[in-house]
Amino acid sequence: MVDAWERARQVLDAVGIPPEHLARLRPLSGGTYNTVEELLLTDGRRYVLKVPPAPTVPGLRHERRLLLSEAEFYRGAAKADVPAPRVVAGGDRLLMTACPGEPWNGDLTAAERKALRTELGRQVARLHRVTGPGFGYPSGALGPLAADWRTAFTGMLDAVLDDARRYGARLPRPADAVAHTLRAAYDALDDVTVPYLVHFDLWPGNILVDRLSGEARIGGLIDGERMFWGDPLADFVSLALLGDIKEDEAFLAGYREAGGRAGFDVPARLRLALYRSYLYLIMITETIPRAVDPAQHRWVQDTVAPELMAALAEIGDLTP
Repeated sequence: MVDAWERARQVLDAVGIPPEHLARLRPLSGGTYNTVEELLLTDGRRYVLKVPPAPTVPGLRHERRLLLSEAEFYRGAAKADVPAPRVVAGGDRLLMTACPGEPWNGDLTAAERKALRTELGRQVARLHRVTGPGFGYPSGALGPLAADWRTAFTGMLDAVLDDARRYGARLPRPADAVAHTLRAAYDALDDVTVPYLVHFDLWPGNILVDRLSGEARIGGLIDGERMFWGDPLADFVSLALLGDIKEDEAFLAGYREAGGRAGFDVPARLRLALYRSYLYLIMITETIPRAVDPAQHRWVQDTVAPELMAALAEIGDLTP
């Protein structure tokens, strides 16, 4: 078995960087599926290397070939002029440039938070101008891209519900009952006719805040492995994880200022409820193949499961 240092040297050598220039290798925490390492070279350059788990490691159906989707996100971010890693080498292993900063945390003043959320809104609006060749995951994990959003997204929901059944995940309602409620909102998906770039994992841990200049700014949007081509509205779920994006006035101001459309009529609310349901189904189901500790399992059941129920209840309230 190749050790981490030898693997990193091989990756660097493949892109024309002398492997002897690797000065330090540091595992990075925060990832739940891929192995993530920071590579520091003797000349001060920093890279990040991502390596997928062995094929025998259990996961969810959409998690196959995640690094292909992540590379696609970074290429889209480059088109949108949004700070994010730049791809150096893709394929089975993803080598990318490192972004400055640390994950967003609570060490911000109210003024800093407002300014950063406004800037984040502008950046996400720019991302949402990038279009793709079809709907769905570019990795092909759930099949080829679809010609319409309803086909793609209902396939994504079917896949995670199948995962929940296969792993025996503890959902707050039986999987068939969840599927029945979700179907009542599917007509709203037909309003989406253009496949846009969606990160779908923009919680604070994937937003870097850089203070090198003295002023807090967004250093990069990272971990784009969950991206898909679809409805921009879907990004609002992780941007307001376990909350309501309508309460984030600073973000919405920046988003609209940069041309993003953020309306919340009944079809939009139905789609948001579907996307919330999808994310929370993932968060509940993945606890089984991840074999999370009892404390994390309790948190998911006490915090995430009620949010799934709330999303399903909203669909019930908004549909006949």
